[in-house]
Amino acid sequence: MSLRVCAAFALIFAAFLLGATAHPVLAQGASHAVLQGTVMDPTRAPVSGAVVTVTATVAPVATARTGADGRFSIDLAAGTYTVTVSAPGFSEAAERISAREGQSPSLQFVLPIAAVREEVTVTAPGGYRVPAIDSATRTLTPLRDVPQAVSIVTEELVKDQLMTSVADVMRYVPGVTTHQGENNRDQVIMRGNSSSADFFVDGVRDDVQYFRDLYNLDRVEVLKGPNALTFGRGGAGGVVNRVVKNASFMPLREVFLQGGQYGNKRLTADIDQPLTGKVALRVNGMLEDSDSFRDGVALERQGINPTITFLPSDRTRVTVGYEYLRDRRIADRGITSYQARPASVPIETFFGDPNQSHVRLDVNLGSFNVEHRFGRATVRNRTLVGDYGRFYQNFVPGAASADGTQVSLTAYNNATDRTNVFNQTDVTLTAATGSVQHVLLAGVEFGHQATDNFRQSGFFNNTATSLIVPLSDPTTSVPVTFRQNATDADNHVTTFVGAAFVQDQVQLSQHVQLLGGLRFDRFDLEYHNNRNDDTLARPDNLVSPRAGVVVKPVEPVSLYGSYSVSYLPSSGDQFSSLTVITQQVEPEKFTNYEVGVKWDFAPSLSFTTAVYRLDRTNTRATDPNDPTRIIQTGSQRTHGYEASLTGEIVRHWTVVGGYAYQDAYVSSATVSAAAGATVAQVPHHTFSLWNNFQIHPRLSAGLGLSQRSDMFAAIDNTVVLPGFVRADAAGFFALTRQVRLQVNVENITDKKYYVNADNNTNISPGYPRAVRVALSTRF
Repeated sequence: MSLRVCAAFALIFAAFLLGATAHPVLAQGASHAVLQGTVMDPTRAPVSGAVVTVTATVAPVATARTGADGRFSIDLAAGTYTVTVSAPGFSEAAERISAREGQSPSLQFVLPIAAVREEVTVTAPGGYRVPAIDSATRTLTPLRDVPQAVSIVTEELVKDQLMTSVADVMRYVPGVTTHQGENNRDQVIMRGNSSSADFFVDGVRDDVQYFRDLYNLDRVEVLKGPNALTFGRGGAGGVVNRVVKNASFMPLREVFLQGGQYGNKRLTADIDQPLTGKVALRVNGMLEDSDSFRDGVALERQGINPTITFLPSDRTRVTVGYEYLRDRRIADRGITSYQARPASVPIETFFGDPNQSHVRLDVNLGSFNVEHRFGRATVRNRTLVGDYGRFYQNFVPGAASADGTQVSLTAYNNATDRTNVFNQTDVTLTAATGSVQHVLLAGVEFGHQATDNFRQSGFFNNTATSLIVPLSDPTTSVPVTFRQNATDADNHVTTFVGAAFVQDQVQLSQHVQLLGGLRFDRFDLEYHNNRNDDTLARPDNLVSPRAGVVVKPVEPVSLYGSYSVSYLPSSGDQFSSLTVITQQVEPEKFTNYEVGVKWDFAPSLSFTTAVYRLDRTNTRATDPNDPTRIIQTGSQRTHGYEASLTGEIVRHWTVVGGYAYQDAYVSSATVSAAAGATVAQVPHHTFSLWNNFQIHPRLSAGLGLSQRSDMFAAIDNTVVLPGFVRADAAGFFALTRQVRLQVNVENITDKKYYVNADNNTNISPGYPRAVRVALSTRF
């Protein structure tokens, strides 16, 4: 279906609903006054579902419930009223007001925590829905009013499926696949564009190549399509934003212990404790020591993340955090291919020497966030300082011989040290122009990154850079010496970014909302080659617009359209290299057109769907008249459709899942492929669905399916990774009100499949059937 047809269908559907469901209040004439307000908890977070009651003398005259952003609005006649606010778990608050004709009184309630806490049965299906986020627009916005496809994986879903990595999360995100990333880093492919840098933590860039853990997260947000206005450069197909669990004022103590097949052992803890009425401390920790179904492959990692929240006043919130993550694992590049398919070797076969294959990572992240509210304005400042030390040494399978009896191996190691410093300042202001409501945003961002890269090639028996081994037995213990080859990297890269942006979210009426904004980035890169003492520089001025419209025929339904642009500088997403050729190359441009529907069937169930076209232009191509020259005429296009369903179908049956169709191809020849080539590792069809059934107050069960169609391992379209269907299951048992036992079975049919690749000869097999058991307790 073309985008024009889909857009026309969406407009016709909107017109039909508008005609069929005209709001009766509009025919009754305008009210004399509009009472507006916000309800928050002591940490200044919005309280959704709070009941707002307006009383005249002793009789209630109006009621309302707050939305996901904590806001409410009530039409009133002129007069004097008492406004009372109540919500489960909070003490009641009240205020006396006078409403005058033509005015719009605005109130702000901060509800104290109630003295008595309600216990929650631990077997109840987790909360898989998030009604509102602030990362998509930098303002807290109901998810159905964000003109963009967004998928969210919550902490509850992570626990129910025993997820531990970004790759685990992406199984249940429509339209996103994981790249192998040489099995030493997170790398995702969104809307046909692969990236190892489009990762953020609480909205701030965290772009070093490494495996992130989930132990300290409230949720993972995947925002589809380029959105440079919010996130800056890159983000070609979208971004992945991790939301950290910060200290709050609700006491919590949770310990999670799991173990299972292939030596799986993992322990996490979450301690959240208010120290005073204005200071709270939270500490999340993790230990893991696990093996793998792959021969010789194992990992050890530890992490700790303390955060402190201060409330200097009822209008100011300060959060300070620090995370240390240590990761040690065996570098595993998977298996090779033969005759256009993954080679027929046992899936546990290791190519190379696991005893000489290592990944070492140490991450130190410090954050300092301040938020202050005054009147209708809010100022927020975020600072993130990161120090990353990363090293990996690996063996790389090459092509198999024509007769399928032998395979080549190469080896190398690489070290990267990077220091990131980012600071963001946003100012948000709510205002009105007559009956039109505005949420105005203005901000600046500054960033500095210093990176050292050093690579060495492996010499087998200290002589040759390649080794031939039997394909039937490719594990080797031949001595390898690592030293620099003629082309190995040894450089220092410094980048600086200064950005400014503005945005306006406009509510024209209760049926129509607009979003528009513009961002300017100054991106300066300086590259110094330590081998020859050359220094190259490349400055870029990037102007990125964003526009969206949301039509709400009825409150639970949003029909939207959007347009957005992002850029990727010529140095790539990791800016690890710059040459005299790439120094002259303009940034690649990514343009996204999207229409969609978001529908909250009920307070606990949401359906979203989107149709999009994403164009990648300014891509490098070889000059057809001079093969030694590079020109920027290459391009790539992705057409796609996706749909997702999240929440409670009926009582005791909770789901999360979706379907995506993608057609990503080279639309104009590039240096890598001819026009018409299919983009690597972008399957036409993906589907996933996780079900949680509450069978008994103490017993629930989970069943999940994930499916992927065939896809090519590389852009040359010669090796195919076959499609597959995988089934997972889980059982949850409440031993007491505070203790839950769960048993998860991954790949219950023991399906043999190949999950992703780095190229035609580095292919990762998927996990065979594996049983894991977890015990969690809250006290």
